[in-house]
Amino acid sequence: MELLVFGHAGTPILAFPSSMGRFHEWEDFGMVGALHHQLTHGLNQLICVDSVDHESFYNKHVDPYTRIQRHRQYERYVFDEVLPFVRHRGGDFVIAAGASFGAYHAANVVLKRPWAFGKLIAMSGAFDVKPFMDGFYDDNVYFSNPVDYLPGLDDARTLEALRRSHLILTAGDHDPCKGANDYLSRLLYEKDIPHTYHVLPGVFGHDWPWWRDLIQQHVG
Repeated sequence: MELLVFGHAGTPILAFPSSMGRFHEWEDFGMVGALHHQLTHGLNQLICVDSVDHESFYNKHVDPYTRIQRHRQYERYVFDEVLPFVRHRGGDFVIAAGASFGAYHAANVVLKRPWAFGKLIAMSGAFDVKPFMDGFYDDNVYFSNPVDYLPGLDDARTLEALRRSHLILTAGDHDPCKGANDYLSRLLYEKDIPHTYHVLPGVFGHDWPWWRDLIQQHVG
């Protein structure tokens, strides 16, 4: 697994690529440039991780059980290897960020371990992985699917940590993922979890030019 690190000091941002994206995607599409001020002035560090989406959710050459197992391996990699590395570089307050399917990954890790993060920036995300499972469903799918496990979440420690976190969802008015963000926002409200839901009025919103603006707005 490869990753890229930008910046020398400051609050770390753990950035997930979009669907089947690679660790260099945020650099390729100008997200690193959008954070130039924060990175050069020591306000933030940016840690861009790789994905295994092509081996997990998007891998139609294997059965759904194998897909979800590969995703769970990736999740353990993030929690057990990447997160300690990030915290060693920048302390306990970590921002998780992502766009499109990267927003799913960012939201999933924060919702599952909110005490390990201080902030979520989920841009144009979709948060239901059941369409990737061809009808297959087990505990691995349930615990990888925020729209399923969030309504059933009753662990007081986790809920309290989520209520202390700064959770940000964004979508454009005409974003194909707006409905998914509407729904996740409603689930958060039902759990009394404060969050910001930033809807960009009158625009598509699901592309890198909007995400470059949104990461600048919400990273501080």
